[in-house]
Amino acid sequence: MTMNEKRIRPIHSDRDYTAALARVEVLMDLDRSQAEDDELDVLATLIEVHEDRRFPMDAPDPVEAIRFRMRQMDMNQSDLAPIFGSRAKASEVLNGKRGLTLKMIRALNEHLGIPADVLIRDGGALPATPEGIEIERIPVAQMVKFGWVEKTTDIKDRAEDIVRKLVACAGGQQALSQALFRQGGGARANARSDVHSLQAWCLHIQCKARRAGLEGVYRTGTINLDFLRELALLSEFDEGPKLAKEKLARHGIALVAASHLPKTYLDGAALWTVDGVPVVGMTIRYDRLDNFWFCLLHELAHLGLHFNNGNGEVFIDDLQLRKRNHGRDDDREREADEWAQEALVPTELWDDHPARFRPSVQNVLSLARQAKVHPAIIAGRIRHERQNYRLLSRFVGARQVRPLLIEDAALRV
Repeated sequence: MTMNEKRIRPIHSDRDYTAALARVEVLMDLDRSQAEDDELDVLATLIEVHEDRRFPMDAPDPVEAIRFRMRQMDMNQSDLAPIFGSRAKASEVLNGKRGLTLKMIRALNEHLGIPADVLIRDGGALPATPEGIEIERIPVAQMVKFGWVEKTTDIKDRAEDIVRKLVACAGGQQALSQALFRQGGGARANARSDVHSLQAWCLHIQCKARRAGLEGVYRTGTINLDFLRELALLSEFDEGPKLAKEKLARHGIALVAASHLPKTYLDGAALWTVDGVPVVGMTIRYDRLDNFWFCLLHELAHLGLHFNNGNGEVFIDDLQLRKRNHGRDDDREREADEWAQEALVPTELWDDHPARFRPSVQNVLSLARQAKVHPAIIAGRIRHERQNYRLLSRFVGARQVRPLLIEDAALRV
């Protein structure tokens, strides 16, 4: 029977599979025509696809692959020490007590020629190191201390794995490009900052924002002066910072607080996730209500004034650099300051109230009542304008923000 005389059927069942095998046996014994050769080729392909689906072969065990190559190359365990970093690590890997890191996989691939897809348990290709980031300079140990990363005994060896997961969680290479601050940063990014720590912090903020489960979807134009004023009114409540976070979430805006990493000199940041979510990141490094409310509204002002649905820019703010008539401030920083100040205490109230000139307890409380904000906001502005940070210190709401917002260990990569 030729191919033209027999209709080839797809293999959907054991019966189809058995029939295809039987037909192949018949064809193998024939002095085949061209049509029968074609039929045999098609049947062989169908059978191979079916068997791959029905009877998948297990990938080789990475440790067995290493041992096999050691026998081929007449190597012993000590010979692996330079590849794994020490004889102890080599022993732990070969005895199944330690998993392979990306660094080890690259070394085994380079020096022993073992294919990466054999060493990677899911059979994937060896991933490239994230472009534009220096793994060894990311403060992984501090991230572990904050609970951002699960603690293991080989944290240094797993630095690349950890950073890769962090970048992926933040949204991949596009998120990393934002964290490099190539297009922005504003005038208030402290020149002493360690850019690698800033990268790590911003990636963590983006990661948390993408997992925040916001109730609403952001609509362009939501953030305006009236919106900021509504937020400022929440400061009167004991849980004002938490209420502000919830209100922002209902409008599709993420407020993420995470401790500052060493040498970041950072109060807040304004940025967008790769998914188009506006984000305010805050460190609460000065755990005071006055600092929190000004920083929050300042970063929101950046989002409302200086972004067009996310343009890849990041504003990094060290509010210690904020001084009256600061020569390095650009127009955008001044505009964000003005919006924040106006939302917290409208100009008409501020200009006419005696608290500006006679900052007594009575005057501070009076202006706070009229502005419908927490007294810490009044005290903070007076202290800033007078550059006297000993003044009214008992009013600034020290140690009242972090317990409401900082949850570093709640997200690990």
